[in-house]
Amino acid sequence: MDHITEGHLYSNIINSLEEAARVIDADPNIIARLRKPKRALVVSIPVRMDDHSVKVFTGYRVQHNQTLGPWKGGIRYHQSVNLSEVAALAMIMTFKNSLMHLPLGGAKGGISVDPTKLSRTEKQNMTRRYTSEISPFIGPQIDIPAPDVGTDAQTMAWIMDTYSQEKGYACPGVVTGKPLEIGGSLGREGATGMGAIYCMEAAANTIDIKVNSSFTVAVQGFGNVGSNAAKYAHELGAKVVAISDVAGGIYSSDGFDIPKLLEYYKEKKTLKGYPNSEPISNENLLELKVTCLIPAALDGVINEENVNRIQARIVVEGANGPTTSAASEVLGKKGVLVIPDICANAGGVIVSYFEWVQDIGSYFWNENQIHQNLKQMIVPAFQRVWDMSQDMQVDMRLAGWACSIQRLQRAMLLRGLYPR
Repeated sequence: MDHITEGHLYSNIINSLEEAARVIDADPNIIARLRKPKRALVVSIPVRMDDHSVKVFTGYRVQHNQTLGPWKGGIRYHQSVNLSEVAALAMIMTFKNSLMHLPLGGAKGGISVDPTKLSRTEKQNMTRRYTSEISPFIGPQIDIPAPDVGTDAQTMAWIMDTYSQEKGYACPGVVTGKPLEIGGSLGREGATGMGAIYCMEAAANTIDIKVNSSFTVAVQGFGNVGSNAAKYAHELGAKVVAISDVAGGIYSSDGFDIPKLLEYYKEKKTLKGYPNSEPISNENLLELKVTCLIPAALDGVINEENVNRIQARIVVEGANGPTTSAASEVLGKKGVLVIPDICANAGGVIVSYFEWVQDIGSYFWNENQIHQNLKQMIVPAFQRVWDMSQDMQVDMRLAGWACSIQRLQRAMLLRGLYPR
């Protein structure tokens, strides 16, 4: 377990854990247990490549805490994946699931690989071998993976099929984020972006701001989270004035017709050249004077260097950790309402939970039910964080962690320690 503690992200998570624990005077024995995962698995994945050579990849699955229920968390394929990163992300899932009042623990997995350099056959073979290696440790009542960076619904279909072949019968509940045809859920693809906008709306209501054409929004990142957040903000009546992808962004004071922009992006694969727009850098987008800023791309983009230039009234953390701890504190003192990532981007895991429930019950809901149930879970979670923030006079990030730890602590004390 020593290699787990070496990463920067893991150290930040531990700092947040300990800082929030002080706010609520948490039991030190509980915090000691939460500092490290229950299980960390490292597997070797030999794959026959298209040129008939054999390449060996390294895969991971970290299961942090299962006090509240089966482990739950995504699988990512990226060249930077390592044990420490996966462990940190597993911890985040534990606290996110706790804050959302889901009956789930936290896990994460991944393979150190650049998936863009693999053929479809190579990616499928790698996925199936990885699944086989971790299959004794996953299952509908044990650990339920989902898509993450570099993986998608097709990846989940391969995992589900491999696991089912080894069991001898169909097990749709082993993963979420699957295609609809094999037990996936309506509303899953846009769930994280929709959850972020539900949080934005709740925050606006809390500080008495109306979401209408004068409510301006800037979105950094045009992946799954950012594009859907822009779409749902537009549908809600807000004016989306700026949006960006990895290559840069576009700005229009009149706001964008997001459905048309989505069509343009689908065809051109870029935001550049969109009619009646001005180019803007990712850095300048963050500093626009808007009602709401949604950083939905990278971690640490709002930091000590630019925090004093942030002019948004509300910041909705669509990405994981886009605001550093120090910057979050500064924004709080400036009166900026920051909705922390463990609340703002929890829509994906909430609808993953719905998918898992539907698979187990073999009864599926319509999209309106999904949206209504998502809102009924994420808005009260925002309110719990806001209330904690006001009661304890701390920023929203710290309040979110404190709320999550409180629920985990109660559950862990009730279950006790085995053996004594």
